[in-house]
Amino acid sequence: MTNIAILASGKGSNMLQIARKFEQSEGILVRLVVASRASAGVLDHAKACGIESIVMTKDDLAAPQTLLAELRAREIEWLVLAGWLLLLPAEVIEAYRGRIINVHPSLLPEFGGQGMWGHHVHEAVIAAGRTRSGITIHYVNEQYDSGAIIAQFECEVLPDDTPQTLEARIHALEYRHYPEQIEQLILKHQ
Repeated sequence: MTNIAILASGKGSNMLQIARKFEQSEGILVRLVVASRASAGVLDHAKACGIESIVMTKDDLAAPQTLLAELRAREIEWLVLAGWLLLLPAEVIEAYRGRIINVHPSLLPEFGGQGMWGHHVHEAVIAAGRTRSGITIHYVNEQYDSGAIIAQFECEVLPDDTPQTLEARIHALEYRHYPEQIEQLILKHQ
C-alpha cells in the first residue's frame, strides 16, 4: 500500500475527487490531509471521508521538520497538492523530490507563479484573449509552478466566458484527469 498525503488550502473539491478515486483502492491510500489554515473547507471533507487531517500554517512551515515528522509518522510516500497555496520548504521538497505533484489551473508556463491561483488565473487568461486554457499536472520543485510537466489537458475559452464559467470547465478537467494521473504515476513507481 502506498500512503499519500493531500495538501490543500481551500474548499477541497479536488481532495474529495482524489479520496473517492482511492477509497476502494488496494494499492493507494489517502492517509492524511494537510490544510494550510484551520478554516479550510478541505478539513470538513477529510472528516466526512474518515481521513486524518492536520493544519500546517505558513508559520508552522518555518520549522519544516514538524511537517516531515508528521509525514514520516504516517509513512507517507507521495505528496499531492490540490489547491495548496504555500511554497513548500526546501527540506520537504528534498525529502520527497520526484514524489510531489500539483495541479495548476492553466497551461503552464503561462499564468503560473506566486499569486496565480483560482479566479486570478482565469481572469488573466480571459484578459489575455486566450482561446484555449486547461490544467497542468506537474512535479513540484522549489519555485511556484516551475517543476517538470507530467501532463496537460485543454479546454476552449469561449468568447462569453467569465472567470466563473471558465473555472467550471477547468474543475471538470481536474476532477477527470488528476486522480487518474496520480494513480498512473504511483503505480509506475511501485
